[in-house]
Amino acid sequence: MIEMKLEGLRELSKQLQLLPERVARNALRSAVYAGASVVRKAMKARAPVATGKLKASVYQKQIREHSNLYTQVFFVGIRSGARKKRDGSKDFSRDAWYWRMHEMGTSKMAARPFVRPAFMAVHEEAARAIATKLADRISEETRRS
Repeated sequence: MIEMKLEGLRELSKQLQLLPERVARNALRSAVYAGASVVRKAMKARAPVATGKLKASVYQKQIREHSNLYTQVFFVGIRSGARKKRDGSKDFSRDAWYWRMHEMGTSKMAARPFVRPAFMAVHEEAARAIATKLADRISEETRRS
């Protein structure tokens, strides 16, 4: 799993603490969502497109169990459930269960990574997106009140 922690945003953090809890949580959540979206789009752009299922399986979601007022956690990953047997239906599984084979390779297939290179290519852009969105949301909320 790849983690990205932002530190050094002290001014924004202080301004965030001045806002009401609900507003601060929503501002932080939307900012981290913006950063996760940058990573998700990069992963989709680099995903192999043989059937399009792998590209369609890239998703992002908030992990509420690990999120609180001043910490928001989002997961950007690939749906990779168990492979289902064909039962005569057209689309028997939407999960790209084989993504690890592309990313890590196998004993008979060389690795063709796309997740790690996508993250490494855009992690600075994602950090800027988070900081920009957070600053915008804080200024918007302070204008309202």
